[in-house]
Amino acid sequence: MLLFDTYVQKLKYKVLREVAKHAYEGTLQDCYLDIPKLISPGPKSTMRCCIYKERAIVAERVKIAMGGDKTNSNVIEVIGIACDECPVSGYRVGPDCRGCIAHRCSSVCPRGAISFDADHHAHIDPDKCVNCGKCASVCPYSAIQNHVRPCERACKIKAISQGENHVAHIDNSKCTACGACVYQCPFGAIQDKSSLLDAIRMIRDSEGNQRYKVYAVVAPSISSQFVYAKLGQVITGLKHLGFFSVVEAALGADMVAYNEARELAEKGFLTSSCCPAFVSYIEKSFPAMKPLISHNLSPMAEVSRFIKSTDPDAKVIFIGPCTAKKQEVLRDEVKPYVDCVLTFEELQAWFDSRELSLGELEEGVLDNASYFGRIFARCGGLSDAVAQALKEQNSDFTVQPVSCDGIEECRVALLKKQKGLLKENFIEGMACVGGCIGGAGCLTHGPKDKGEVDKYGHEAYEKTITDALAQCAYHMDK
Repeated sequence: MLLFDTYVQKLKYKVLREVAKHAYEGTLQDCYLDIPKLISPGPKSTMRCCIYKERAIVAERVKIAMGGDKTNSNVIEVIGIACDECPVSGYRVGPDCRGCIAHRCSSVCPRGAISFDADHHAHIDPDKCVNCGKCASVCPYSAIQNHVRPCERACKIKAISQGENHVAHIDNSKCTACGACVYQCPFGAIQDKSSLLDAIRMIRDSEGNQRYKVYAVVAPSISSQFVYAKLGQVITGLKHLGFFSVVEAALGADMVAYNEARELAEKGFLTSSCCPAFVSYIEKSFPAMKPLISHNLSPMAEVSRFIKSTDPDAKVIFIGPCTAKKQEVLRDEVKPYVDCVLTFEELQAWFDSRELSLGELEEGVLDNASYFGRIFARCGGLSDAVAQALKEQNSDFTVQPVSCDGIEECRVALLKKQKGLLKENFIEGMACVGGCIGGAGCLTHGPKDKGEVDKYGHEAYEKTITDALAQCAYHMDK
């Protein structure tokens, strides 16, 4: 049985599933008539103040599941009407204030935001407070706490703030589309726009006139998903959906590792280019360091380019755990190769819209990549693969990597490099903690065992990067 971490995830899944059903039935115009059965069940008839507001919110969820606001360039979107239940962020004085007469809190406040009542209890004026935290640091009773909204806390690059009417506002000039806010919002007020309808149209058009074939490129982190079925059954499920072939993005990882190793040896220093959120973070927050980014495409784009070089009419749909991939596919250097991106959440909804019971299917085969390509799914895997590629190329260059587990560690490494304090010569940046197995589009977000990823890697038939590239006739001298 499929489990979800939260009911927000389940509601998102239900909306996606119903939209997919209507797409196959040719009744998309009737999607909004299904809203009553998508209302969140709770101790009362609605989770909101009234059933009308609940229906309005679900209507917005349906809109996002059908592609969202086309005028918004960001794939992450705020449902304004749903974002009204969280308290305003900021420092507050709690009940532990003892009304002491020392008044250290007001003494250190640079804006005079703290006042006292007749009992000497402190009060903070939110219009004057600048959230410096000095008052909290000196309170002897720890009575002053910083209350931060879940979305703001989740966004480590401070791209989210409180906009008009205290609704969350995303600064697109900072946002990397990592999706951390999407998963952490307890009201589901922040969502990633879906391309599920585009994927269904591609499949149905290919079946109708056979003008082209549709390939599924699946991320190696699929090994930690769909735990109720075997991986081979998931592959067969994709074939039942209408995909002509299923290819491992890990094969693209082999290609990237091989080429990135050569580029690193030539230049002496690189930051990785595999994680689109990390690349976007450098471009937006450390623009002076853009020349240090590897010039290789990501594994998704590289293997898709290879597919289209062998089948120019092909359509490629990438399926993985990453919302940032939806943003990456809009980049000019990636657009020609990847036609659509889906998350594992969306794939599950697609399977269920077709009433496919994966556990009852025969097992297909997924064996395109090496061990080293598959371990890209976890933090440290890219560094291991680059080291292996250098070895297979008989290079004298020694990689000294720093594997950054999450965007905060990426920031530290980039700051060190910026200040000339980084001793390593290769920054492997992973925006999600744990690597791709911690992506926002995963079915579940519990602790993922690194050993499980390595186990999946060891199941690869081709044990070296060179072997994997040779079996698909990839030109390693390009």
